[in-house]
Amino acid sequence: MRRNDCYQPYEAEIVEKMQETATVFTLRLRFTDSAHQKQFCFCPGKFNMLYLYGVGEVAISIISDPQNRETFDHTIRAVGRVTKAIAQLRVGNKIGVRGAYGNGWPLEEAVGKNVTIISGGIGCAPVVSVIRYITLRREDYGHLKVFQGIKHSRDMIFKDYFLRWNQIPNTEVIVAADKSETGWTWSTGRIVDALKQAELNPEDNIVMMCGPEMMMKRVIEELLRRNFQDNQIYLSMERNMECGVGHCGHCQLAEYFICKDGPIFSYAQLKHIFNVPGF
Repeated sequence: MRRNDCYQPYEAEIVEKMQETATVFTLRLRFTDSAHQKQFCFCPGKFNMLYLYGVGEVAISIISDPQNRETFDHTIRAVGRVTKAIAQLRVGNKIGVRGAYGNGWPLEEAVGKNVTIISGGIGCAPVVSVIRYITLRREDYGHLKVFQGIKHSRDMIFKDYFLRWNQIPNTEVIVAADKSETGWTWSTGRIVDALKQAELNPEDNIVMMCGPEMMMKRVIEELLRRNFQDNQIYLSMERNMECGVGHCGHCQLAEYFICKDGPIFSYAQLKHIFNVPGF
């Protein structure tokens, strides 16, 4: 029997678990219902609601490529009650999954254009899917430039991915840590400072960005100074999403619901509230 209840999670099994750092891990999941796994689809930028029985639910971005119909990946930081409990799970354990929800990055609009991706900290998870998507379809896009900022060099996740992406033709990766340890081979300093030093042409360029909102505010100021237009800049916004379908109101941002109208927005949509205290 087909279930249409948007609040009903489907059971998924953990088929692989990768420990990225002391507090960050990636789960590779597969629905136990093979028919549901086969029809499950998403695009980069969407998220699932992960439900741990008896504990609670949390919204997590999907980081895998949509063409992989066998499994799907979530990278999670253990910071709250639900995510800390999920961190205790092992391969073979089951969790509930609802989704995919939200909209996606403007990948069709970006075809044939240069793409600049900017992220900060664990905020890089929502853009990992779009970087993977573009690098697997490299001929469809122009120059790809990736900026990744972290607080400390030991917080680096997806290190192997960033190194691999930097070797792809017509692709440039810039990683900056506010603080670094001996042996750190990337930049030291704020990501906005690295951005100021980089060559960045607004012509035929789409910017996709996520991370702390204060960081995004500073980056937007620099992009506008370089004559990027409001509709060239896209942001992944984060709020406390509890229902995923715009019913509960927890993620409301002015006239928008992040879970339903986002989480991806153009800066043109948000500029009237982005710098308003309280939003």
